[in-house]
Amino acid sequence: MNCFWEAAFRYNFMKNQPAEKMHLAVVACGERLEETVTMLRSAIIFSVKPLQFHIFAEEQLHSRFRVTLDGFSYQGKHNYTLYPITFPTESAAEWKKLFKPCASQRLFLPLILRDVDSLLYVDTDILFLRPVDDIWSFLKKFNSTQIAAMAPEHEEPRIGWYNRFARHPYYGKTGINSGVMLMNMTRIRRKYFKNDMTTARLQWEEILMPLLKKYKLNITWGDQDLLNIIFFHNPESLFVFPCQWNYRPDHCIYGSNCKEAEEEGIFILHGNRGVYHDDKQPTFRAIYEAVKNYSFGKDLVHSLLQPLELELQRTMHTYCGRIYKVFIKQLTKSIGDVGIRRSKGS
Repeated sequence: MNCFWEAAFRYNFMKNQPAEKMHLAVVACGERLEETVTMLRSAIIFSVKPLQFHIFAEEQLHSRFRVTLDGFSYQGKHNYTLYPITFPTESAAEWKKLFKPCASQRLFLPLILRDVDSLLYVDTDILFLRPVDDIWSFLKKFNSTQIAAMAPEHEEPRIGWYNRFARHPYYGKTGINSGVMLMNMTRIRRKYFKNDMTTARLQWEEILMPLLKKYKLNITWGDQDLLNIIFFHNPESLFVFPCQWNYRPDHCIYGSNCKEAEEEGIFILHGNRGVYHDDKQPTFRAIYEAVKNYSFGKDLVHSLLQPLELELQRTMHTYCGRIYKVFIKQLTKSIGDVGIRRSKGS
Protein backbone atom coordinates (compact mmCIF):
# COMPACT_ATOMS: atom_id res chain seq x y z
CA MET A 1 0.00 0.00 0.00
CA ASN A 2 1.00 3.65 -0.37
CA CYS A 3 2.97 5.53 2.22
CA PHE A 4 -0.08 7.47 3.43
CA TRP A 5 -0.98 4.43 5.53
CA GLU A 6 2.21 4.91 7.49
CA ALA A 7 1.41 8.22 9.22
CA ALA A 8 0.71 7.76 12.93
CA PHE A 9 1.25 9.58 16.19
CA ARG A 10 2.34 7.39 19.05
CA TYR A 11 1.95 8.11 22.70
CA ASN A 12 2.59 5.57 25.45
CA PHE A 13 0.77 5.25 28.74
CA MET A 14 3.86 3.47 30.08
CA LYS A 15 7.37 3.07 28.74
CA ASN A 16 7.69 -0.64 29.34
CA GLN A 17 6.10 -2.65 26.54
CA PRO A 18 4.23 -5.78 27.62
CA ALA A 19 5.12 -9.01 25.89
CA GLU A 20 1.53 -9.97 25.10
CA LYS A 21 -1.12 -7.43 24.17
CA MET A 22 -4.69 -7.39 22.97
CA HIS A 23 -5.24 -4.92 20.12
CA LEU A 24 -8.41 -2.81 20.12
CA ALA A 25 -9.29 -0.30 17.38
CA VAL A 26 -11.88 2.47 17.22
CA VAL A 27 -12.68 5.24 14.73
CA ALA A 28 -13.77 8.62 16.14
CA CYS A 29 -14.98 11.66 14.22
CA GLY A 30 -17.03 14.72 15.02
CA GLU A 31 -18.50 14.75 18.52
CA ARG A 32 -17.45 11.21 19.41
CA LEU A 33 -14.49 11.93 21.69
CA GLU A 34 -16.34 11.58 25.01
CA GLU A 35 -18.07 8.41 23.83
CA THR A 36 -14.77 6.92 22.69
CA VAL A 37 -13.02 7.74 25.95
CA THR A 38 -15.87 6.16 27.91
CA MET A 39 -15.54 3.00 25.83
CA LEU A 40 -11.80 2.90 26.52
CA ARG A 41 -12.47 3.37 30.23
CA SER A 42 -14.78 0.35 30.23
CA ALA A 43 -12.09 -1.74 28.52
CA ILE A 44 -9.47 -0.71 31.10
CA ILE A 45 -11.70 -1.26 34.14
CA PHE A 46 -12.07 -5.01 33.68
CA SER A 47 -9.38 -6.26 31.33
CA VAL A 48 -6.62 -8.51 32.62
CA LYS A 49 -4.02 -8.61 29.84
CA PRO A 50 -2.42 -5.40 28.52
CA LEU A 51 -4.31 -3.49 25.84
CA GLN A 52 -2.97 -1.67 22.80
CA PHE A 53 -5.49 0.91 21.60
CA HIS A 54 -5.46 2.00 17.94
CA ILE A 55 -7.45 5.24 17.77
CA PHE A 56 -8.27 6.61 14.33
CA ALA A 57 -9.50 10.18 14.65
CA GLU A 58 -9.71 13.49 12.85
CA GLU A 59 -6.50 15.36 13.48
CA GLN A 60 -8.21 18.19 15.38
CA LEU A 61 -9.20 15.62 18.02
CA HIS A 62 -5.69 14.25 18.60
CA SER A 63 -4.56 16.76 21.21
CA ARG A 64 -7.77 16.33 23.20
CA PHE A 65 -7.42 12.56 23.11
CA ARG A 66 -3.81 12.86 24.25
CA VAL A 67 -4.60 15.16 27.17
CA THR A 68 -7.51 12.99 28.31
CA LEU A 69 -5.79 9.62 28.00
CA ASP A 70 -2.52 10.80 29.53
CA GLY A 71 -4.55 11.99 32.51
CA PHE A 72 -5.98 8.54 33.18
CA SER A 73 -5.09 7.08 36.58
CA TYR A 74 -5.39 3.32 36.56
CA GLN A 75 -3.65 0.04 37.27
CA GLY A 76 -2.34 -1.78 34.24
CA LYS A 77 -0.02 -1.50 31.30
CA HIS A 78 -1.98 -0.06 28.41
CA ASN A 79 -0.73 1.91 25.42
CA TYR A 80 -2.38 3.88 22.67
CA THR A 81 -1.57 5.05 19.18
CA LEU A 82 -3.36 7.91 17.44
CA TYR A 83 -3.78 7.77 13.67
CA PRO A 84 -5.23 10.25 11.19
CA ILE A 85 -8.24 9.25 9.12
CA THR A 86 -6.84 7.99 5.81
CA PHE A 87 -8.39 6.41 2.73
CA PRO A 88 -6.89 5.34 -0.60
CA THR A 89 -6.00 8.58 -2.38
CA GLU A 90 -7.83 7.85 -5.62
CA SER A 91 -11.16 7.17 -3.87
CA ALA A 92 -10.91 9.05 -0.57
CA ALA A 93 -13.91 11.33 -1.19
CA GLU A 94 -16.20 8.42 -1.98
CA TRP A 95 -15.24 6.44 1.11
CA LYS A 96 -15.54 9.49 3.40
CA LYS A 97 -19.18 10.11 2.46
CA LEU A 98 -20.25 6.47 2.85
CA PHE A 99 -22.92 6.15 5.58
CA LYS A 100 -21.35 8.25 8.39
CA PRO A 101 -18.18 10.34 8.30
CA CYS A 102 -15.13 8.10 8.74
CA ALA A 103 -17.21 4.96 9.38
CA SER A 104 -15.72 3.04 6.46
CA GLN A 105 -12.20 3.52 7.86
CA ARG A 106 -12.61 0.15 9.60
CA LEU A 107 -12.66 -1.63 6.24
CA PHE A 108 -9.05 -0.59 5.73
CA LEU A 109 -7.68 -1.62 9.12
CA PRO A 110 -6.11 -4.86 7.80
CA LEU A 111 -4.27 -2.79 5.20
CA ILE A 112 -3.16 -0.01 7.55
CA LEU A 113 -2.15 -2.08 10.58
CA ARG A 114 -0.05 -4.55 8.62
CA ASP A 115 2.08 -5.48 11.62
CA VAL A 116 -0.95 -6.41 13.74
CA ASP A 117 -1.94 -10.07 13.58
CA SER A 118 -5.35 -9.87 15.29
CA LEU A 119 -7.60 -6.97 16.23
CA LEU A 120 -10.88 -6.22 17.96
CA TYR A 121 -12.68 -3.33 16.26
CA VAL A 122 -15.54 -1.63 18.12
CA ASP A 123 -17.77 1.36 17.43
CA THR A 124 -17.43 4.35 19.73
CA ASP A 125 -20.79 3.57 21.39
CA ILE A 126 -19.59 0.27 22.89
CA LEU A 127 -19.26 -0.47 26.60
CA PHE A 128 -17.44 -3.53 27.92
CA LEU A 129 -19.21 -5.14 30.87
CA ARG A 130 -16.79 -8.08 30.80
CA PRO A 131 -13.00 -8.22 30.23
CA VAL A 132 -11.82 -7.74 26.65
CA ASP A 133 -9.81 -10.91 27.32
CA ASP A 134 -12.98 -12.99 27.02
CA ILE A 135 -14.03 -11.88 23.54
CA TRP A 136 -10.35 -11.98 22.52
CA SER A 137 -10.34 -15.68 23.43
CA PHE A 138 -12.73 -16.39 20.52
CA LEU A 139 -9.70 -16.11 18.23
CA LYS A 140 -8.59 -19.50 19.53
CA LYS A 141 -11.98 -20.96 18.64
CA PHE A 142 -11.75 -20.00 14.95
CA ASN A 143 -11.54 -23.01 12.68
CA SER A 144 -9.07 -23.05 9.79
CA THR A 145 -11.36 -21.09 7.44
CA GLN A 146 -12.66 -18.39 9.80
CA ILE A 147 -11.14 -14.91 9.60
CA ALA A 148 -13.56 -12.71 11.56
CA ALA A 149 -16.30 -12.86 14.19
CA MET A 150 -19.48 -10.78 14.50
CA ALA A 151 -22.95 -11.05 16.01
CA PRO A 152 -26.24 -11.25 14.09
CA GLU A 153 -27.95 -7.97 13.27
CA HIS A 154 -31.21 -9.30 14.72
CA GLU A 155 -32.43 -12.27 16.73
CA GLU A 156 -36.06 -11.82 15.74
CA PRO A 157 -36.69 -11.89 11.95
CA ARG A 158 -40.03 -10.11 12.35
CA ILE A 159 -38.19 -6.93 13.30
CA GLY A 160 -35.09 -7.61 11.18
CA TRP A 161 -33.90 -4.98 8.74
CA TYR A 162 -31.89 -6.97 6.21
CA ASN A 163 -34.44 -9.73 5.69
CA ARG A 164 -37.23 -7.17 5.15
CA PHE A 165 -35.58 -4.27 3.33
CA ALA A 166 -32.08 -5.05 1.99
CA ARG A 167 -31.47 -4.66 -1.75
CA HIS A 168 -28.23 -6.60 -1.69
CA PRO A 169 -26.97 -9.98 -0.43
CA TYR A 170 -26.48 -10.34 3.32
CA TYR A 171 -25.15 -12.98 5.69
CA GLY A 172 -27.47 -15.60 7.18
CA LYS A 173 -31.11 -15.02 8.08
CA THR A 174 -30.92 -11.48 9.43
CA GLY A 175 -27.46 -10.14 8.48
CA ILE A 176 -24.55 -9.29 10.77
CA ASN A 177 -23.74 -6.19 12.82
CA SER A 178 -20.19 -4.84 12.49
CA GLY A 179 -20.16 -2.69 15.64
CA VAL A 180 -18.13 -5.39 17.38
CA MET A 181 -15.79 -7.14 14.96
CA LEU A 182 -13.00 -9.52 15.96
CA MET A 183 -10.49 -10.09 13.17
CA ASN A 184 -7.57 -12.36 12.40
CA MET A 185 -6.05 -9.78 10.09
CA THR A 186 -3.23 -12.02 8.92
CA ARG A 187 -5.85 -14.38 7.50
CA ILE A 188 -7.84 -11.50 6.01
CA ARG A 189 -4.77 -10.22 4.18
CA ARG A 190 -3.97 -13.68 2.81
CA LYS A 191 -7.44 -14.77 1.77
CA TYR A 192 -8.83 -14.72 -1.76
CA PHE A 193 -12.56 -13.95 -1.57
CA LYS A 194 -15.36 -15.36 -3.69
CA ASN A 195 -17.53 -12.58 -5.12
CA ASP A 196 -20.26 -11.81 -7.66
CA MET A 197 -18.19 -9.39 -9.74
CA THR A 198 -15.70 -11.74 -11.36
CA THR A 199 -14.98 -15.46 -11.53
CA ALA A 200 -11.56 -14.71 -10.08
CA ARG A 201 -11.19 -14.58 -6.32
CA LEU A 202 -10.01 -11.22 -4.99
CA GLN A 203 -7.88 -10.22 -2.05
CA TRP A 204 -9.13 -7.74 0.54
CA GLU A 205 -7.39 -4.73 -1.00
CA GLU A 206 -8.75 -5.68 -4.43
CA ILE A 207 -12.38 -6.31 -3.52
CA LEU A 208 -13.42 -3.17 -1.62
CA MET A 209 -13.64 -0.55 -4.38
CA PRO A 210 -15.30 -2.80 -7.00
CA LEU A 211 -17.83 -3.83 -4.35
CA LEU A 212 -18.65 -0.21 -3.53
CA LYS A 213 -19.02 0.68 -7.21
CA LYS A 214 -21.42 -2.19 -7.81
CA TYR A 215 -23.63 -1.71 -4.76
CA LYS A 216 -23.34 1.96 -3.76
CA LEU A 217 -26.90 2.73 -4.91
CA ASN A 218 -28.29 -0.29 -3.06
CA ILE A 219 -26.68 -0.01 0.37
CA THR A 220 -28.08 1.83 3.38
CA TRP A 221 -25.69 1.06 6.24
CA GLY A 222 -22.45 1.71 4.39
CA ASP A 223 -19.49 -0.48 5.21
CA GLN A 224 -21.62 -2.86 7.30
CA ASP A 225 -23.57 -3.68 4.16
CA LEU A 226 -20.35 -4.33 2.26
CA LEU A 227 -19.24 -6.73 4.99
CA ASN A 228 -22.57 -8.51 4.75
CA ILE A 229 -22.10 -8.93 1.01
CA ILE A 230 -18.56 -10.26 1.45
CA PHE A 231 -19.59 -12.86 4.04
CA PHE A 232 -22.70 -13.84 2.07
CA HIS A 233 -20.32 -15.09 -0.59
CA ASN A 234 -17.81 -16.44 1.97
CA PRO A 235 -19.93 -17.76 4.86
CA GLU A 236 -17.31 -20.30 5.87
CA SER A 237 -15.04 -17.39 6.82
CA LEU A 238 -17.26 -15.99 9.59
CA PHE A 239 -17.46 -17.02 13.24
CA VAL A 240 -20.79 -15.86 14.69
CA PHE A 241 -20.90 -15.07 18.39
CA PRO A 242 -24.11 -14.69 20.44
CA CYS A 243 -26.11 -11.48 20.85
CA GLN A 244 -24.91 -10.81 24.41
CA TRP A 245 -21.52 -9.84 22.88
CA ASN A 246 -23.19 -7.01 20.92
CA TYR A 247 -26.34 -6.11 22.84
CA ARG A 248 -28.32 -3.26 21.28
CA PRO A 249 -31.62 -1.48 21.98
CA ASP A 250 -33.34 -3.71 19.41
CA HIS A 251 -32.78 -6.60 21.81
CA CYS A 252 -35.17 -5.14 24.37
CA ILE A 253 -37.16 -2.11 23.16
CA TYR A 254 -39.87 -4.33 21.61
CA GLY A 255 -39.54 -6.97 24.33
CA SER A 256 -36.57 -9.10 25.28
CA ASN A 257 -35.27 -11.25 22.40
CA CYS A 258 -31.66 -12.10 23.30
CA LYS A 259 -31.99 -15.37 25.20
CA GLU A 260 -28.27 -15.65 25.93
CA ALA A 261 -28.33 -12.28 27.70
CA GLU A 262 -31.37 -13.30 29.73
CA GLU A 263 -29.49 -16.39 30.91
CA GLU A 264 -25.96 -15.03 31.42
CA GLY A 265 -26.21 -11.25 31.25
CA ILE A 266 -24.92 -8.67 28.77
CA PHE A 267 -21.22 -8.89 27.99
CA ILE A 268 -20.83 -5.94 25.59
CA LEU A 269 -23.37 -3.11 25.42
CA HIS A 270 -23.84 -1.32 22.08
CA GLY A 271 -25.69 1.97 22.46
CA ASN A 272 -26.56 2.67 18.84
CA ARG A 273 -29.50 4.91 17.91
CA GLY A 274 -27.81 7.59 20.07
CA VAL A 275 -29.36 6.12 23.22
CA TYR A 276 -26.54 7.25 25.52
CA HIS A 277 -27.42 10.86 24.84
CA ASP A 278 -31.20 11.11 24.97
CA ASP A 279 -33.96 9.96 27.30
CA LYS A 280 -35.59 7.38 25.01
CA GLN A 281 -33.74 4.40 26.53
CA PRO A 282 -32.72 5.47 30.05
CA THR A 283 -31.37 1.98 30.88
CA PHE A 284 -28.60 2.33 28.31
CA ARG A 285 -27.92 5.92 29.29
CA ALA A 286 -27.63 5.03 32.99
CA ILE A 287 -24.87 2.51 32.31
CA TYR A 288 -23.04 4.95 30.04
CA GLU A 289 -23.14 7.69 32.68
CA ALA A 290 -21.97 5.29 35.40
CA VAL A 291 -18.91 4.23 33.42
CA LYS A 292 -18.16 7.77 32.27
CA ASN A 293 -18.22 9.12 35.82
CA TYR A 294 -16.34 6.29 37.52
CA SER A 295 -12.92 7.28 38.90
CA PHE A 296 -10.14 4.73 38.46
CA GLY A 297 -9.05 3.19 41.75
CA LYS A 298 -12.33 3.68 43.59
CA ASP A 299 -14.26 0.71 44.91
CA LEU A 300 -16.28 -0.67 41.98
CA VAL A 301 -19.15 -1.92 44.12
CA HIS A 302 -19.78 1.30 46.04
CA SER A 303 -18.76 3.79 43.36
CA LEU A 304 -20.21 2.12 40.27
CA LEU A 305 -22.47 -0.89 40.82
CA GLN A 306 -24.66 0.19 43.73
CA PRO A 307 -25.46 3.72 42.43
CA LEU A 308 -26.08 2.23 38.97
CA GLU A 309 -28.57 -0.32 40.25
CA LEU A 310 -30.55 2.41 41.99
CA GLU A 311 -30.60 4.42 38.78
CA LEU A 312 -31.68 1.41 36.73
CA GLN A 313 -34.61 0.77 39.06
CA ARG A 314 -35.96 4.14 37.94
CA THR A 315 -36.11 2.92 34.33
CA MET A 316 -38.64 0.13 34.87
CA HIS A 317 -41.33 2.05 32.96
CA THR A 318 -39.51 1.01 29.75
CA TYR A 319 -39.27 -2.45 28.17
CA CYS A 320 -35.49 -2.47 28.63
CA GLY A 321 -35.80 -1.22 32.20
CA ARG A 322 -38.12 -4.06 33.12
CA ILE A 323 -35.21 -6.45 32.60
CA TYR A 324 -32.59 -4.15 34.16
CA LYS A 325 -31.10 -7.08 36.10
CA VAL A 326 -29.97 -8.52 32.76
CA PHE A 327 -27.90 -5.35 32.32
CA ILE A 328 -25.99 -5.77 35.59
CA LYS A 329 -25.84 -9.57 35.84
CA GLN A 330 -22.46 -9.90 34.11
CA LEU A 331 -21.28 -6.51 35.37
CA THR A 332 -21.73 -7.73 38.94
CA LYS A 333 -19.75 -10.89 38.16
CA SER A 334 -17.01 -8.92 36.39
CA ILE A 335 -16.59 -6.65 39.41
CA GLY A 336 -16.40 -9.65 41.72
CA ASP A 337 -13.87 -11.45 39.53
CA VAL A 338 -11.57 -8.64 38.44
CA GLY A 339 -9.18 -8.73 41.39
CA ILE A 340 -8.88 -12.52 41.35
CA ARG A 341 -8.33 -12.68 37.58
CA ARG A 342 -5.67 -9.98 37.63
CA SER A 343 -3.79 -11.67 40.45
CA LYS A 344 -3.80 -14.87 38.39
CA GLY A 345 -3.06 -12.99 35.16
CA SER A 346 -5.89 -14.70 33.26
